[in-house]
Amino acid sequence: MLILFSKILCHLTDIVIVANCTSVKSRPILLKKKKEFFMPLRLDIKQQLNARSDRVKCVDMHSSEPWLLAALYSGVVNVWNHETNTLIKTFEVSDVPVRAARFIQRKNWIVAGSDDMKIRIFNYNTLERVHLFEAHTDYIRCLAVHPTQPYVLSCSDDMTIRMWDWDHEWVCRQVFEGHSHYVMDVVFNPKDVNTFASCSLDRTIKVWQLGASAPNFTLQGHEKGVNCVSYFPGGDKPYLVSGADDRLVKIWDYQSKACVQTLEGHTQNVCAACFHPELPIILSGSEDGSVRLWHANTYSLENKLAYNMERVWSIACLLGSNNVAIGYDDGCIMVKLGREEPAMSMDSNGKVIMARHNDVQQAIVTKFEGELVDGEPMQLSCKDLGACEIFPQSLRHNPNGRFVVVCGDGEYNIHTALSFRNKAFGQGLEFVWSSDSSEYA
Repeated sequence: MLILFSKILCHLTDIVIVANCTSVKSRPILLKKKKEFFMPLRLDIKQQLNARSDRVKCVDMHSSEPWLLAALYSGVVNVWNHETNTLIKTFEVSDVPVRAARFIQRKNWIVAGSDDMKIRIFNYNTLERVHLFEAHTDYIRCLAVHPTQPYVLSCSDDMTIRMWDWDHEWVCRQVFEGHSHYVMDVVFNPKDVNTFASCSLDRTIKVWQLGASAPNFTLQGHEKGVNCVSYFPGGDKPYLVSGADDRLVKIWDYQSKACVQTLEGHTQNVCAACFHPELPIILSGSEDGSVRLWHANTYSLENKLAYNMERVWSIACLLGSNNVAIGYDDGCIMVKLGREEPAMSMDSNGKVIMARHNDVQQAIVTKFEGELVDGEPMQLSCKDLGACEIFPQSLRHNPNGRFVVVCGDGEYNIHTALSFRNKAFGQGLEFVWSSDSSEYA
């Protein structure tokens, strides 16, 4: 069985391996590598919702309800339940396109900006309009909601960004000026909510401080207008991603103010780009109709989604969820990437090792008095073991429990189960321990 498996694996990856199984103490020897080969993340992609409608210019997701918001070019905002695949709420916002809309969940509101230069606020429970005011002197392109303060940022073709305070009758607290063309996107920094980034058809990305009259700095590198910008939500990389009419996606280090990577492949304008908050994935959507999934560490192309719904205008992700919402000319799609449960393994003594993102923890299953009900939650005390260099897609103890293997990114890393020290590593798509405990294929 193991010999057959090794032969199949060698054939698929164009690798010749000396032995079918190798000791944990050493790394497998590669005799020959015929060509460079690509090991994808192998994420399952499941379609959750397919909602046909007029052109969708903006999508957003509710963090506690299974709701997808879609702002339409026809002037309507729809809310879909992606679990039941039903349209549950419709807001007749205006007679002109609505290019921006967001949930404000702590107020039970939807805020929408339209081409009549007005911002409207609706209560999504009662469907009543709460407020309306003229916000800009040209089309409103994007809205961003501050995560803790009562502020909304709006950006417009009038080349300004404005900050509104809903606790004081939506008074304009500040106008940010500096761009020389339409301001297409604006987003708060999740790691420093007093700063935000904007992008414009003047080919620049600017980073701002609340209260400051001028931008902190400007990033330049795109050859045409920049349509979208988004922050990396994790704590280890000070990165921004942008997409532009030059058909490129660029990754920026906003501390060194340098472009660290350029992703090529789209054949038309890039209208949406973001880092996935739970997976090592960068998503980009284009007027070529495709959504591309790039590995956030290697920058290789992982997958390409095409649902034949014409141009892509918007992509939304949600912290704590693997769902991705996509807005197209012909409607919106929601897909689920991979699984949301952490990778985990338990040895024969009840010691559990689990991984969420790249962080690894250990817990011991507590023994309860009486009989446990199947599926009943258990309270576990966890201890941090460290971090993985690869994104863990599976964990597996060897039979005696002394070692645990982490598989992901087309690689495997073998660690000691107690202290999580690295013992061996290599390339592979699948991994199996032998009953010997010290050998594997």
